[in-house]
Amino acid sequence: MKKKITFLLFTFYFTLSTNAQCAMCRAVLESGEDQSAAEGINDGIMFLMAIPYILVAAIGYFIYRKYNKPQNLENTEESL
Repeated sequence: MKKKITFLLFTFYFTLSTNAQCAMCRAVLESGEDQSAAEGINDGIMFLMAIPYILVAAIGYFIYRKYNKPQNLENTEESL
């Protein structure tokens, strides 16, 4: 379990530094003098892209937790 958490944190850390601009946006923004606008657009795209993945992961976690609850102690005692 500790390895999985470490791997997820490691992967999440390196995905934060990726560029998320489409080819057209990147070409338009790189042609300008002001690079802070390009960085702002890139951050906005990353934010908009991350929200759906977080929501899908949260829904998947709740579904997983719902269907994999441990059985009650009463059920295990009856089987013995």
